[in-house]
Amino acid sequence: MESIYYVMAWACHRRCRHCYESRFRPYTRAALGDVVDEAMRNFPRIVDNFPERMTYLDPADPPGRKIERTGRIVLSGGEALLDAVRETVTYPVIERLHARYRNVGGARIIVQTTGDLLTDRIVGELLERGVHMISVASVDDFHVGMEGPEKQRAFVERLTGLFGRHGMHPSTLPMTAAAWAMQKGPLYGFFGATPESWIGKLWPRGRAWENSLPRGSIADNFCNRWSGGLNFLRHRFAGSEVSVEPDGSVYPCCVKTALPLGNLVEEPLIEILDSLAGIPAFEAIDAGQPQRMGIAHGWDEARFTAASRTTLPDGQPYENICIGCDRFHREHLGPVIAEARARRIAARNAVAAPRTDLMPA
Repeated sequence: MESIYYVMAWACHRRCRHCYESRFRPYTRAALGDVVDEAMRNFPRIVDNFPERMTYLDPADPPGRKIERTGRIVLSGGEALLDAVRETVTYPVIERLHARYRNVGGARIIVQTTGDLLTDRIVGELLERGVHMISVASVDDFHVGMEGPEKQRAFVERLTGLFGRHGMHPSTLPMTAAAWAMQKGPLYGFFGATPESWIGKLWPRGRAWENSLPRGSIADNFCNRWSGGLNFLRHRFAGSEVSVEPDGSVYPCCVKTALPLGNLVEEPLIEILDSLAGIPAFEAIDAGQPQRMGIAHGWDEARFTAASRTTLPDGQPYENICIGCDRFHREHLGPVIAEARARRIAARNAVAAPRTDLMPA
């Protein structure tokens, strides 16, 4: 598989108004203990249910010259470098991932962070554990203290110096570029929810939704692009990515569908994906055409578009394909997902059951 986006824990030191997930926020005392305990309890089974290999092929390679490329696992939060999370969750996850993939093609580990907790010591500890890239995801006006180009420039310059002291160099390619996997680490990069970036329109989720910030229209198909659902089922090839939550829930996109596909605490990821192949709704998501996901259920594209209309919390009219996808999931896909899970369980039970026809009389 090319990419997994793994949200390890909900804890964050910020409560950004544009965040796509309301559960990313500061937690204290018992509540902090609960979210950290959830992450610690689940990550061993989640990692063990990742694909057996984190490698993939690019269909664009010439026939007979296919190169097996090393995929990546993006570790995020919340904030993966919080004191309460870093040594109890983030570092053990990195170590477990390297142990799992060391002898089967490896995996490029990316740690995504707001960057304001980075120190020489933490950067050194990440690199000692073989982190391939540190991705700083806060260079925008939505992060308190980062408003305006001067503050953002000073922040980037300070961290660039920090990374340089550790022999890191900037990534010169977007993650969607085929040649990204060829870059030698350790790398660093910066991004944010800026108007010129595709996430600048903000997903209709979490606090962004609660604060009526999304500006994506019906023409903005978040599904048909990287970090959307495009190609998520084709896990052996370039472009496939899924998103995983701290409880093991897995989704075809970072935006997250209204219902998870399955749970990695319980089952292997590849079994979940393979069980959904051929189901029209999920094939439509995989093709980046969610407006066609309901055709087999009597939802033509016109009905899907109508279901994609709603109002923001402040009363403004709003329409986006994600809204229609949510409604279709809630109305139709619960039983479909449950049936796929039942088939997977039955298949595993059949393999595990003893062959009574071969037993002596």
